[in-house]
Amino acid sequence: MQREITSWYSPSLNKEMPIATYGSFGFALLLIPTAAADYLEYERFQLIDALAPFIDSGKVKVFSIDSINKESWLNNEMLPEHKAIRQNDFNNYVFNEVVPFIRNNTSSDTFIFTCGASFGALHAMNLFLKRPDLINGTISMSGVYDLTEYTKGFWDDQVYYNSPIHYIPNLTDEWYLNKIKSSHHIHIYTGSGSFEDPEANRRFSQVLWNKGIWHDLDIWGPDVNHDWPTWRSMLPYILHNKF
Repeated sequence: MQREITSWYSPSLNKEMPIATYGSFGFALLLIPTAAADYLEYERFQLIDALAPFIDSGKVKVFSIDSINKESWLNNEMLPEHKAIRQNDFNNYVFNEVVPFIRNNTSSDTFIFTCGASFGALHAMNLFLKRPDLINGTISMSGVYDLTEYTKGFWDDQVYYNSPIHYIPNLTDEWYLNKIKSSHHIHIYTGSGSFEDPEANRRFSQVLWNKGIWHDLDIWGPDVNHDWPTWRSMLPYILHNKF
């Protein structure tokens, strides 16, 4: 498997940001880390190994980036409004820097899908819904789509605009809605075991259906927990059966 580490000083985040790339060909899968983790998390927990057949066959080229959650919602020393600003800095980093990097390392018409587990699932979904002109769909595993789960009671416009379960019901711009609806790859997966929240996924699924947004909701059984063995099984299953 071809593996490369690249890094640049991000003008959006004002810090050095590394990115790991796996493979040579295929559609682009952009991995967003869980919680406070880094760009090598998916490699450390053997999820990249689980994707090896898809990477080696040229079906998918994987890009994995750092999170900045420790500088935003998981940083108890920051003012809440500053956390929200940092969230938007991260979004801009992905849209204005990571997407062009992917294009330069694939092609101008390569499909890009975001993917994440746990907190990464919320980011993956949010990034797609905010810029469906840049990102073609998402695979979101074991997530919740309500940002207030992480804001400790803080609420402002920027929380609203980064919390899909809040802003999607009020989205009326037909251009955005049609872009979202044109995606054939909105995959929402979760287990029903320890630390999973299947009801949160059902609630968000209903929000999407209410807007006429097709998606794939799959809730696995009570033996499927919020942990790496789940995601090492789930993501290959989705790539094999849905792409």
